[in-house]
Amino acid sequence: MQTRKFIISVATIFLISSFAFGQNENLKNTVNNLAFYNQKKDIKYLGLAKKSIDSLLKVTPDTLNLEITVYKTLVYSSILYLDSLNKINSQKDLFSQTVSMVDKLSGRKQIYRFNEEFEYIKECLGNLYIKQGFVFLAKSDYLAALRKFQIAQNYIPNFKNLIGYLGYCNYKLGNFNTAGRLFNNLIGAQNTSDEYIEIASSIYKSLGDTTMALDILKKGRMLFPTNKLLIFNEANIYINKKDYSSLNALLPTLLDNYPNNADIAFVVGNCYDHLNKYDDAISYYLKSIDLNSTAYEPIFNLGLLFLKKSEFNLKKDNKQDLFQAKQWLEKANEIIPNDVKCLTALQMVYTKTGNQDDLQNINYKLKQINNQ
Repeated sequence: MQTRKFIISVATIFLISSFAFGQNENLKNTVNNLAFYNQKKDIKYLGLAKKSIDSLLKVTPDTLNLEITVYKTLVYSSILYLDSLNKINSQKDLFSQTVSMVDKLSGRKQIYRFNEEFEYIKECLGNLYIKQGFVFLAKSDYLAALRKFQIAQNYIPNFKNLIGYLGYCNYKLGNFNTAGRLFNNLIGAQNTSDEYIEIASSIYKSLGDTTMALDILKKGRMLFPTNKLLIFNEANIYINKKDYSSLNALLPTLLDNYPNNADIAFVVGNCYDHLNKYDDAISYYLKSIDLNSTAYEPIFNLGLLFLKKSEFNLKKDNKQDLFQAKQWLEKANEIIPNDVKCLTALQMVYTKTGNQDDLQNINYKLKQINNQ
């Protein structure tokens, strides 16, 4: 599956110093330091906020005080999220302490009084787990990444990008049905991306559901009309299905986006070939060869096309078609000398033209290949 690497994206969070403060005068220094950080973006103020809340708890170790516990957790989660380089030298168990406090706060009946603060805290933790997940993605440890993203979803369930991360990990782990369901939820969403479209269509192709894959690609092309890969992927499905009528309708768009691409020129020529539009097919086969003179397929197909034309021109002078078939098939044989299809086509050409010496050589070569 050809996909771009995910760009790490986290939920947007803002450190707000006001929150619901006002009930506890003892928290004034803590909240003021949070405000100073907001103004000056100097990490030292987060350190001062931590010292303030820690010293407050030493003097008044009232762990049952919900407001103090909320602000302690808020300060700790802010440090974890904003001080990734640990410039203020926080203790090593800061993360585990914070997770434990959040879990306990989730069970407190009065936590709704600090809804804004608690949502901020959960967003900090959710984003931290996302970053950890991307560390494992970089190592191709998709199971560990999946677990991190699943934990993150517990904290920030409304962050849509997480569905994409979960879908991607499931896809890489071979959980195609789960991955398809997750990505299908993203298709048509307000914040969907062309990357999600590409992966979702690849998932359904892996499942053998080309109808769904095509449906997703068509929706994707409406949302992202300039995405070349979506156009190319749709064309590939038609090619694999041998649905040349549908492919024919896509050719103008394909050519607009890939005007000087040898592979695309071959695809166009091959489509016209199957639709018996021989002049157009010859034109694009020649264009493909002109763009890449060492490519085997357009040269071989061009030789076959002229051989096919010679069959239709039996009542006319078909010598020119046979000459062209011989020329291109011999060129293809130079590129891949032991291709049985090409040798068999040359066998037919030499039989039709009465070229006994070359026919004898081809027959001998085919016999050797068949006896191997």
